[in-house]
Amino acid sequence: MLDRHETELVEQAMAAVAAHSPADALILQGLIVELKATSDLLDRQRPLRRPTALGGEARNEGTLIDHLCTIDGLSGDLALPLKATQSRTYLLTKINFLRGFVKATSVLGDVPGTARMTHDLREELAQSIYTLLAEELFLALLRKPDVSRRTKQRAADQLITVWDDAALEIDDFAPLLESAWHARNRINSAYGTLPAATETFRLVTEDCSPEVLEFFGREGMSADESAAFEEFLFNMTSEELATLRRAMQQQHLSAVSPAWAAEILGRQIEELEHRHEIDPMALYRSYQRRQLAADFRLMSNSPGPRRTAEGYLMVYLLDQQ
Repeated sequence: MLDRHETELVEQAMAAVAAHSPADALILQGLIVELKATSDLLDRQRPLRRPTALGGEARNEGTLIDHLCTIDGLSGDLALPLKATQSRTYLLTKINFLRGFVKATSVLGDVPGTARMTHDLREELAQSIYTLLAEELFLALLRKPDVSRRTKQRAADQLITVWDDAALEIDDFAPLLESAWHARNRINSAYGTLPAATETFRLVTEDCSPEVLEFFGREGMSADESAAFEEFLFNMTSEELATLRRAMQQQHLSAVSPAWAAEILGRQIEELEHRHEIDPMALYRSYQRRQLAADFRLMSNSPGPRRTAEGYLMVYLLDQQ
């Protein structure tokens, strides 16, 4: 259900919470029971690569990959095998489980070791959210008409592997993505005149993988790839960035604040850094916003990137396999 490090961390957290808030410990114990039940349900499912048949129709790894390569996203989870939805349910249950532990330990105050323990729990929570994000990224690529069949087959194969093994996390199958998200989650955008150089440099200082930076800094990068990377850096869509630039020009501004940007865009600007602790939920929202914008451009034939920055990177990585 949990790996050794997660198990030790949860046991340590349970002991600390139980000593200071038995009521919170009781709630956490309930979360443990729910996670175990979800894990047991998942374990009872047939491995997706094991051949079977239904209604006289053979089902195997090849037919599943072929099916996944044809999905358009409109059917949502209804088009996915049962084990896929149960695997995603387990991951969501684990995320909720870890959020509960982060909440309970973050209010323990000056209890020795609490700060480090809460930090480690946040890191585990982030890794689970990144894993969910990676799954959603693969699914997004499967529904893109401009992604080659061969690339989709590799994405589908990777999804099957993840769905079949709940113990797999993003560092096991997409470490470059984890590096990019982990680094991005640790910086706030310094809007200024909205150049990307500052944010790119800050990714370097947060130990973003050189391979990620090389991919988005290579010669011959398309305009859409550049725009998608800019979206990633600023946590905004291309349309929002264009709106801000026009407003800055009209108001003769050379530097702006997040509060000003929020007023112009009419929405809250999520900062991805909170008291030097990461907020993976903010990054998840950033990805979803950018993915929705990319899907809309594709459906409406509007200008701008058809994929997120992560999507362009993942296609490149899949094509190298």
